[in-house]
Amino acid sequence: MLMNNNCLIAGLMSVLIILTATEASAETLEDAWSIAIENNHQIKSAKADTSASEQQLNSVKGQRLPSLNVSSGYTQFSETPTAKTQIDGQTAQFNTSQAGSVKAQAIASVPIFTSGRISHSIDAAEASLQAVQSNEITSVLNIKMQVAEAYVTVLRKESALQVAQSHVDMLGQHMKDVNNLFDQGVVARNDVLAANVELVNAQQLVVQANNQLDVARAHYNRLLDRNLANAVKLVHQFPNVPKETLSDLSSNALKMRPELAALAQQTESLEQQAESAKADLLPQVAVNGGYQYQENRYQAFQGMWMANVGVEWKIFDGSSRHRSDTITRQAISLKEQRDDLTTMIGLEVRQAWLDFQETQKRITVTQQAIAQADENLKVTADRYQQGLSTNTDVLKAEDLRTTTHGNFNDANYDAALAVLHLRRAIGIL
Repeated sequence: MLMNNNCLIAGLMSVLIILTATEASAETLEDAWSIAIENNHQIKSAKADTSASEQQLNSVKGQRLPSLNVSSGYTQFSETPTAKTQIDGQTAQFNTSQAGSVKAQAIASVPIFTSGRISHSIDAAEASLQAVQSNEITSVLNIKMQVAEAYVTVLRKESALQVAQSHVDMLGQHMKDVNNLFDQGVVARNDVLAANVELVNAQQLVVQANNQLDVARAHYNRLLDRNLANAVKLVHQFPNVPKETLSDLSSNALKMRPELAALAQQTESLEQQAESAKADLLPQVAVNGGYQYQENRYQAFQGMWMANVGVEWKIFDGSSRHRSDTITRQAISLKEQRDDLTTMIGLEVRQAWLDFQETQKRITVTQQAIAQADENLKVTADRYQQGLSTNTDVLKAEDLRTTTHGNFNDANYDAALAVLHLRRAIGIL
């Protein structure tokens, strides 16, 4: 049973070094992120929102430009419009227009003073666009984090499968040793039965590990918008941990996190909307000009050019002021949300940083335990063959070895996740 021990240990440790990088089809985490950003439907939705906000900004800016309205129509009266008058005591009447006539006009209008209504609307639309762009960055970071977690899960499940398979291999070798000793009459049949039960249980764990790996790969493929059954080969490679102190990391997070920027920009947009609503109550001045045509053979000039300056001032409007107050209070609400998110981000950074510190200690401890667990199994198995220990001792030693290798792998993948979570908390994933 022990002759293959070194090979099995080497196979388990190889999970933690970059072996799959030599395969041309293997994907790095950067590859996975690029594919997800290109194909993920949530990212496409966020990009569409950004495009919509850009069009909204263009629409608001268009309020400053001249508008040209062209209209035409034909009117038919039941009677010819006629005027009556008294001339030298006699009643006289004459036609003023035709019973049926065409009317057409082309009028251009340009706002020249809006008390800030349009400028505040433009500022609000620009801030809204910036908020949507920040939300798009947030969507990208969220998808990248989901992909990273799925990426680590696939590697973790592959490692768990290797550990489970090595457990089966070791128990299979032990089963041969027990059968040989039983045939020699050295051990009781109870040892054979116990070893066989342990082997069957280990084989069941392999089946479960295989299923969990298939599910993890399918989830990973879904995030990349690929066929769920596609083959998945990944490189064991992750971003480096930031080197700054915890205090510096927390400060950087407050500068880098797009969620905070989005809330600040949304607040700015609402404040500008409130100012625009207030300006709607102030004087609005526009210049209008154009050409009007009225078909009327009784009229000296049927077509005329015109120009005028119009002023509109809402002395009293029961809704505009309340609308402005409503928007202002919405802005206050967003400010409170931003303050709350600021403290939440500080907690996220601290938790991820502490998690990473914990995993480094776990890696050190479990790495030392691996050598001890392997040596313990070797000694126990030798003693069993010499009749100095029991079958139960061997099985316990093998369970301890398997658990130790599993703990070591979990510590490494937990460390990778902690780094990724820390970078996400800072906003630099």
